[in-house]
Amino acid sequence: MSGAGFITGDDPLQTAVWRLRSRGCWTDAAALLAPHRGAALSLQRASLLVERCLFTGDGWPEAEDALRVAEATAREDDERGGAASERGHLAYAATILGVRDRADEARAALGRAAALLAPTAPGRPLLDFRRGLIAEHLADSPQSALAAYRRAHTGATTHGQPLLLSFTWRHLAGLALREGELAQARHGFGESLRIREELGYLVGTAPALAALADAEPEPEATRLRAEAGRLFRLLDGVPTWLAAQLAPSPAA
Repeated sequence: MSGAGFITGDDPLQTAVWRLRSRGCWTDAAALLAPHRGAALSLQRASLLVERCLFTGDGWPEAEDALRVAEATAREDDERGGAASERGHLAYAATILGVRDRADEARAALGRAAALLAPTAPGRPLLDFRRGLIAEHLADSPQSALAAYRRAHTGATTHGQPLLLSFTWRHLAGLALREGELAQARHGFGESLRIREELGYLVGTAPALAALADAEPEPEATRLRAEAGRLFRLLDGVPTWLAAQLAPSPAA
């Protein structure tokens, strides 16, 4: 549901941040960045805390504080656009989780981000993905969502953003499943799961397993949901919104 970028490289700080983030330890990851100054790291810290809100439904004041710092630190258009994208994503998370209806704020912030980020900017694919989320889940416009997800998918491929690709594969597959295109859905969900396992994105693996289960026949579907449930419990019920999907169906 998030799609935040995966930062590669040999930087020990970024390696440590990724290891914590991938296991759902967003607060600890953000704490590693706190002593460091600069617009890029302020924005990354805000992104981590926004992602925590979406996965746990908690930590809203901390995310707002970090986002205000990122907005105040931003100087270039790319930095301002990145901060606006995070602002929109936080508002989307609050809306979709039923905390507070901030749909208008989400749309406005992502619109600002679109005006600031150049078409070739590295942050553009993530913005396109988030606009797809708005179209699918707030506007109920699957065709607009499909176009946005496809732009995000192409951009993530161009910029070498594998974690974002795992999200675009998953959401494109979700739209395919909605249209009854089972083979296409299985392929997309399978690619999403493969990428997350290769990256070691543990906190996103249970949702990927559960999504693939929705497109598979029995007994494979039951096996996938059982594995998703095991990881979900291992991570103490994170992401929280997965609980309803993993709940057993009522007996007939």
